[in-house]
Amino acid sequence: MPGFEVTEPRLRCVLPFAAVPAEVRLLRRAAAAQLTRWGIPVATEEAELLVTELATNVVKHVGEGVTATLILEWRGERLRLEVHDTSRAMPSPDSAHCDAESGRGLHLLAALAVDWGAVLTAAGKAVWCEISTSAGGGCRRIERAAVALENYQEISDTVALRGAGHETVLEESAIELIADLLHWTAARGHDPGDILDRAQMHYEAEADAA
Repeated sequence: MPGFEVTEPRLRCVLPFAAVPAEVRLLRRAAAAQLTRWGIPVATEEAELLVTELATNVVKHVGEGVTATLILEWRGERLRLEVHDTSRAMPSPDSAHCDAESGRGLHLLAALAVDWGAVLTAAGKAVWCEISTSAGGGCRRIERAAVALENYQEISDTVALRGAGHETVLEESAIELIADLLHWTAARGHDPGDILDRAQMHYEAEADAA
């Protein structure tokens, strides 16, 4: 997978790719390797997940085999991911709350990213998101989890109860969300047990540092 890197005035890497499942896997690995070279492994797992979602959306909604481009840009405490394709069909922010498979992808994007959006370009469009690369992201993780659970209730058509009942619904939603994510990782060839172990390691490391 050819690519080139521009290091001034910011760290930037451009990775063209073909929108096919095998290339998406290579793209995810290339992105992770680039972040490691830049010295920001804190964001690697989140970036891999978001790269997969952004690239997979091109496969599903623009067409398998089309050419697209991933741009990684690191400036300050933000890592920006952009996927450029040739379609001018814009994703709707409202679709992040729907039941469609594309809505699930946008819902995940909205839950993980600090910010995200889409813009028209001369050749089509670019869907972008930004994630924090700073350490000590425990509060942000809790905030993202809260947003994800509230939105997940809407996606699952769960009736939110008030008081103690509301907490019970959120707990059940958390369990269902984790189960869905494990199905997602298994469908992409990962070991769900390994993912759980790595998540536990991240949690314990951040809890010890707090």
